[in-house]
Amino acid sequence: MRYLYTIIFYLLLPFILFRLWIKNRKNPRALKFWHERLGIGMRQAPKQGIWVHAVSVGESIAAISLIKGLQQQYPTIPIIVTSETASGADRIRVGLGNSVTQLYAPYDLPLVLKKFFNTLRPRMLILMETELWPNILAKCRKNKVPVVVANARLSAQSARGYRCIRTVTQEMLGGINLIIAQAQADADRFIELGFPCARMQITGSIKVDLEVPHNLAAQAEQLREQWGKDRFIWIAASTHEGEEEQILNAFTLIRKKLMDVILVSVPRHIDRVPHLESLYQSQGYKTVKCSENKYGSNADIFIGDSMGELLTFYAAADLAFVGGSLVERGGQNPLEPAAVGLPILTGPHTFNFALITDQLKKRGVEIQVNNAQELAEQVVTLFSDLQRRQEIGLEAKKFMEENKGSVSKHLELIAQLININ
Repeated sequence: MRYLYTIIFYLLLPFILFRLWIKNRKNPRALKFWHERLGIGMRQAPKQGIWVHAVSVGESIAAISLIKGLQQQYPTIPIIVTSETASGADRIRVGLGNSVTQLYAPYDLPLVLKKFFNTLRPRMLILMETELWPNILAKCRKNKVPVVVANARLSAQSARGYRCIRTVTQEMLGGINLIIAQAQADADRFIELGFPCARMQITGSIKVDLEVPHNLAAQAEQLREQWGKDRFIWIAASTHEGEEEQILNAFTLIRKKLMDVILVSVPRHIDRVPHLESLYQSQGYKTVKCSENKYGSNADIFIGDSMGELLTFYAAADLAFVGGSLVERGGQNPLEPAAVGLPILTGPHTFNFALITDQLKKRGVEIQVNNAQELAEQVVTLFSDLQRRQEIGLEAKKFMEENKGSVSKHLELIAQLININ
């Protein structure tokens, strides 16, 4: 089955490369090192390092905390981070700078992987969340490279997909030394697919171990001065296509009851900023991009158009809506607004963070809305009740504090496998 998969992959490679170009043709920076995906002309990289693979933004955010821990524990071992998206690579660059080597992930093809492994000779591979590739895992097994799946999660839908290719799935799982799952449900799904219980651990989510910079409050206060210190600030963050129209409808409804509310709109992908500008301006709203650094007391909507500042945006706001949840994208990370003590609104589609969402809902920190009307109603209700917002904020911070510790548990487990010679 793996050989058949490989043949199909080779046949599809021209179409995959064409799709890569189509997707990024308006963003030349994202195509700058496209050839690394083929193992050609790779940037200089150290040998015998720890290879961490983080697909895109969400996995990269989780990886940063773990990588910082690895750097403290193994200061002489280099770390190579591979990404599949330009946005994920950007997040690693913002979070870790030049302390790691960044490359684009190689395609899962034997000839490509041969060049990649010969160049890097990694001593360990850490896959973030659920990123399983048959040939990569087979190559690691052949080269005796231990593999860890960190902060692992497996949705019921993904598990059904893996069951359809059970032969390939069991071979892949056989090449993994350790899976560190976020929750019991994730662990049970891996075990049902054939992964041994003895090589499974559960530690909670790394994303709860979010570092809040010591100067965050000062940065947020400065930003709030720009937005309007005495105004209600509602942030709609990490939104996807098809979601901003609903947010705009909700904002229009909110403005009929509370005129002194501004919206901070932060799309999941920065290349969608021009679309948002056009959308909001077409409805007559005065729009300012956050990077323009203007004191926009008369602005109605601010658009986040930079990388690495979302936590500051949250800290400067009064209330958060977390995107990817009014459309069927599974929701984005609700832990960042929780870390700075914000009430959180999400749509019904939160399967990417099912356990955390359930926990936050039980604590009264996260509130589900199903459409623009409900979103508007909840924003108005919460802005009208300062005491409730403060109580929710304290409960959110308490939740984060009580559930920390996953990174240290990961490091303890990884230490049992890593070859430091």
